Amino acid sequence: MTFVQLQYIIAVDTFRHFASAAHHCFVSQPTLSMQIQKVEEELGVKIFDRSKQPVIPTELGRELIDQARKILAEKNELDELVQRKKGVVTGELKIGIIPTLAPYLLPLFVQRFTEKYPLVRLVVNEFTTDNIIAHLRAGRIDMGILVTPLQETGIKEHVLFYEELMAYVSKKNAAYRKTYMLPQDIDPNKLWLLEEGHCFRSQIVNLCELRKASRDASHFDYEAGSIETLRRMVDTNDGITILPELATQGMPARQLGQIRYFKRPAPMREVSIVVHRDFVKKRLIDILKEEIMAGIPEKVKLNKSKYILPV
Repeated sequence: MTFVQLQYIIAVDTFRHFASAAHHCFVSQPTLSMQIQKVEEELGVKIFDRSKQPVIPTELGRELIDQARKILAEKNELDELVQRKKGVVTGELKIGIIPTLAPYLLPLFVQRFTEKYPLVRLVVNEFTTDNIIAHLRAGRIDMGILVTPLQETGIKEHVLFYEELMAYVSKKNAAYRKTYMLPQDIDPNKLWLLEEGHCFRSQIVNLCELRKASRDASHFDYEAGSIETLRRMVDTNDGITILPELATQGMPARQLGQIRYFKRPAPMREVSIVVHRDFVKKRLIDILKEEIMAGIPEKVKLNKSKYILPV
């Protein structure tokens, strides 16, 4: 039995499909199937029930796969130890990041990271929070960058920073005349929201207490897929939206004039790196965290966790 064979077994368990697993492992399906069959013959057991679609592990196969994951995790930890002793930073880091962070946070650190650590390959995908958790549990990504706290069993959270939330107000809206905002100043029927599935939407619903504030569902007629779309809807229509602090960086003066801050303590969202409890690339976490924080604006670094909105 080899490490490569264990990787093939884990890939089939992750994707529940031999062809998809083979594509992920950069081998042909017959090659992957043959290697798994060799392991089954060597152990005298069936690891997968091939009669089911999608493919599922047998009862004993499930235990073997769990052990295979532990063995590969220990191997990766050993490899990392050797590289650390050599002073070499290398490897691949698969990251999931939520869409309301990606366009604002990634430009602050990715280029500098890749220039400083050319032997580390970053693979970044945008996912919703639920998908990031699912991918972490399945071993498809190494870590997530998202909004916490999650209170998910088996998921470790490493807080990065706190991001202030601000109102972006149309000049046509009555709230435009205010200096500081209170959540109750926001007319729920004039509030532009992200579509279902975004944790940022849930936070705004909690902030503005929309479920209590109005029975009129007209403000849900259009739900945007991105923060930039929300901002444009405010610019071209009446209304308000809520922006995270990093989304206001680099705004022209005209748009900054439409920002209204909430009365202190300002609402914040907590941004963290999250990993599965079995994650072993600990050094890469420390390096990534260091590079992210080096690119964060000083004001954001100073934000405090006094009013964290629930996810």
